[in-house]
Amino acid sequence: MLRPGRIVATAPVPIGARNSVEGPVSASKYLAELLRTFFLVFVGSMTILAAGVMNAPILVVVPLGFGFALLAAIFMVGDISGGHFNPAVTLAAALDRRIPMIDALAYVVAQVVGAIGASAVVLVLTSQDAVRSTRNMHPAAVNDLQAFALETILTAFFLLVILTVTKRDPGHAPLAIPLTLVVIHLAAIPFSGASVNPARALGPALVSADLGQIWIYLTAPFLGAAIGWVFYRVFERDLI
Repeated sequence: MLRPGRIVATAPVPIGARNSVEGPVSASKYLAELLRTFFLVFVGSMTILAAGVMNAPILVVVPLGFGFALLAAIFMVGDISGGHFNPAVTLAAALDRRIPMIDALAYVVAQVVGAIGASAVVLVLTSQDAVRSTRNMHPAAVNDLQAFALETILTAFFLLVILTVTKRDPGHAPLAIPLTLVVIHLAAIPFSGASVNPARALGPALVSADLGQIWIYLTAPFLGAAIGWVFYRVFERDLI
């Protein structure tokens, strides 16, 4: 069990795990967030492109690509940063006092830089049109409000899982969290693009110079993270 003001070794990188609040987070933790977010966005983006090249079913390949990329990222570099990879996760961790707010801001910067770097490498390896195809966008059949609602709801449940499993059963976090991301992609890819991660959405949008619908993916996950944290606190009080 993780306690305030103390770091306890657990299974590899429990995402959102409590960091020490007694001092600043070391630079290595920022670098870990940057590299892991880079890996998640790069592998996820290449999975989208690979599905297109091979004419493979996107609804099968892409969820597994992002899920396994997250699984690998969790084990990467050991338990260095708490393994957020996602500004929405960092917000929820800050709200739950698992990380100081000043360090949370630095985490978000590192995550965004990692995501932009990943999309920039995809651009070098492919083309701007290819990067654009990795963006989170919803189809014409779904309006902005519907996509916003779906991203908010799914992020709320995602963060409820993350906050709960990293507190109650951190040993299973490396499995439970990626599987939840897979389920989210299976449910949302055809309707909202399944972002639940502002950094993952922003990287390809900036590099492809296409910011259409980006407001959805920069706002809904943060709202969902706050809602997920509220529900977590409600259930946490019942368990105390």
